[in-house]
Amino acid sequence: MWFANFFVAASATMILPFLSLYIETFGDFSSDYVQRWAGFVFGITFLTAFFVSPLWGRFGDKYGYKKILMITGFGIAISIFLMGYVSSVSQLFFLRLFMGVVTGFIPTSLALISAQTPKESAGKVLGTLQMGTVSGGLLGPLIGGAFADSVGFQYTFFLTSIVITLATLLVTFGIKEIRKQETEETKKFTRKQVLAHIFHHPVLLSIMMISVIIQAANFSVQPLLALYVSELTEAVNLAFLAGLAFSATGFGNMLATRQWGKLGDKIGHEKVIFILLILAGIMFIPQAFASSLLQLVIFRFIFGIAIGGLIPCMTAYIRQVAPLSVQGEVLGYNVSFRYLGNVIGPTMGGILSGFFGISTVFLITSCLFFLSAVILWLSIHRSSEEVDIGMDVQKG
Repeated sequence: MWFANFFVAASATMILPFLSLYIETFGDFSSDYVQRWAGFVFGITFLTAFFVSPLWGRFGDKYGYKKILMITGFGIAISIFLMGYVSSVSQLFFLRLFMGVVTGFIPTSLALISAQTPKESAGKVLGTLQMGTVSGGLLGPLIGGAFADSVGFQYTFFLTSIVITLATLLVTFGIKEIRKQETEETKKFTRKQVLAHIFHHPVLLSIMMISVIIQAANFSVQPLLALYVSELTEAVNLAFLAGLAFSATGFGNMLATRQWGKLGDKIGHEKVIFILLILAGIMFIPQAFASSLLQLVIFRFIFGIAIGGLIPCMTAYIRQVAPLSVQGEVLGYNVSFRYLGNVIGPTMGGILSGFFGISTVFLITSCLFFLSAVILWLSIHRSSEEVDIGMDVQKG
């Protein structure tokens, strides 16, 4: 499952390093046209997934998660395979849109593993699984750039589709889903009731909001890294070095994610999330003042360690507070908010850098992490007060 999540997540971002170059092969277009459509083509996958992910989660809760994994896994593989044979921007756009429709693989895999994992070890197990997801998304640009330079655009799509097909087959024949028998007492929830549960649970709602900020922070500097790297070095292979700087965060994630999950199992996942938000905000600041490429890579690596536990701890927290019968749908909403962050991040970074410079993007993003920590602390405090009031009422 780790292997499958890694390549599914990487497939969504691997097109980043060569997207503009690939669009240029379709005709003689102006640079403005290429840049505009590159943004549309990249963003449509995440925008579509933002709306669709909760539906896949709901279907999985009702019909079984493994079936959804097979449908979405093969759907992603087919869409990527066909991308190597498109002849126009519009064809590429619609295939990326279709890919967003079937990108329910990751939240469904989380729901599958979460439902079959004891709450006491959910953080550690989900941390291991999320290590594949987060690392795949962050290392995707590096993998895509290396493939494109080595074998060309068409074979990059072809090889990626083959790998995802094999990963889906591995899930099909290697994963056994054990579904709990439903009883008459098992409560069913409508979509309206699920949303009401999220909005009336202060910490859970904060988790959803923080998911947007985390992804927006990760991707806010993505379109700017090549320019930022060019200011720090005179090397020729800027695309590769920019991919290296971006992917350094992924390496930090891989190193620390499981350990943060284990700590969350011991002291409480919401506490670990609060600590990591503070650390992430602190570690984003030095990136704005890096004077060499090596410094930037080191700072981004340490930042990756800091944010490595955020997503698995948030997933484990959802596992604890969401009713079992709707965990897939709630996790789907959580992933939807992360996809929304993938869309907001590059747009926010581009606008801020245009007005105030690239360094300002790092500083403002750091402030967003601190703001998230404050929001989470207030929601935890409010939730504790509600619990205390409830206990007082029971005593009275």
